[in-house]
Amino acid sequence: MPTLEVLAGSFALVRLAGDAAVPKWVALARRFASVTRTPSELSLLVDAEVVPDGLAVRADYRGLRVAGTLPLSSVGIIAGLSGVLAGAGIPLLPIATHDTDYLFVASSDLAAAVAALERAGHATSERPGPDRGRTDSPST
Repeated sequence: MPTLEVLAGSFALVRLAGDAAVPKWVALARRFASVTRTPSELSLLVDAEVVPDGLAVRADYRGLRVAGTLPLSSVGIIAGLSGVLAGAGIPLLPIATHDTDYLFVASSDLAAAVAALERAGHATSERPGPDRGRTDSPST
């Protein structure tokens, strides 16, 4: 069973028009950036802190990364993980890259997602706490 690493920080899902240019601020994302274009939309999933104010976004995602590099011939990784989360009633946004797979869940669902995955036999790299990954800590 794959090990999952809980990614630091929060992530935002942004939807733009299908003919929109990819915004320059996407290049500022350092933890994660995914750009997907279809004829009807441009979807961006990026580090929440790089998204400018004023855009309609959902900025409360947390991420889990399947540890290591998966062979491109791997079968059923996302299906197995999504089945566990579906059984727990947790919606997810899966993203596959050349090297591995990622699962994004609402911040409010992260602890339940980790618990469900661990009950199913998956190891996780850290236990999420209520303040882990917050980017809105007060300044001193």
